[in-house]
Amino acid sequence: MTLEKLVAYAANSFTLPDVCLRLREVLDDHRSDADDIARLISVDPSLTAKILKLANSALFRFPSQIDSISRAVNVVGGEALYNLSVAETANAAFKTFDSHLIDQEKHWNESVYCGMAAKYLARHVGLRGSERFFVTGILHNLSELVMAKYDADGYQQYLSEDSKLLPWEKQQLVFGFDFAHLSGLILERWQLPLPLFYPVRNLHNVQKQANEVDIALLACAQRVTIREKRQDGQENIDLFTPAIANSLDIEGEALGNAVIYANQETSKIASLIN
Repeated sequence: MTLEKLVAYAANSFTLPDVCLRLREVLDDHRSDADDIARLISVDPSLTAKILKLANSALFRFPSQIDSISRAVNVVGGEALYNLSVAETANAAFKTFDSHLIDQEKHWNESVYCGMAAKYLARHVGLRGSERFFVTGILHNLSELVMAKYDADGYQQYLSEDSKLLPWEKQQLVFGFDFAHLSGLILERWQLPLPLFYPVRNLHNVQKQANEVDIALLACAQRVTIREKRQDGQENIDLFTPAIANSLDIEGEALGNAVIYANQETSKIASLIN
């Protein structure tokens, strides 16, 4: 089993909807405008409805109602709407790799929780396009589903590994790579933009955590999620390793608020996308 085979399996099993690919093309075309973006999204009634619900949710907290895709493009921005369309697609991808070895609903809620925590922290430290962290938080552990579907015996061995190692350390021990790295490779194969796949692919690279805030922030959100949502002896996980603290300046109160925000809003957002 190689990373190349796993990426190929995931890419052959699920492809991004055409609207995501076309929306990316429109955004990357300097001749396109907001009307082009709105027209493209509006062709898909289901996507339109979900994006409008998300635009009016706690993800953005706009003071007035966003009642059309045209208004959403002007208020939220085309790049943010693309990220929301990818987040909406993620749920379909998760279902493609459904496995009896994983509680799909629990996995989805943990993924959205990580995304909510990451978005809050990104907004708190003033990073532009904070909704991209919502997407990377959701997608960073996609490949756990891929692994369980592709190699049930290997994944069962991973579950049976009785150690106090952190999840990504245990993944390295059993498979020779961590799930986030594989997820990042899959997202790259799906032609998602660099700001979405790069932090995921390098999530557990300690040197990059210490020098790149996007990676450190996602790593912190993942650790928060493990502490708050897992019941596997990792409740005392260190949220601020020296590497994360080197590039992410967040005080304890903000971290506590991120937990409150994720606890309050995750189930609502997960249901909106599902």
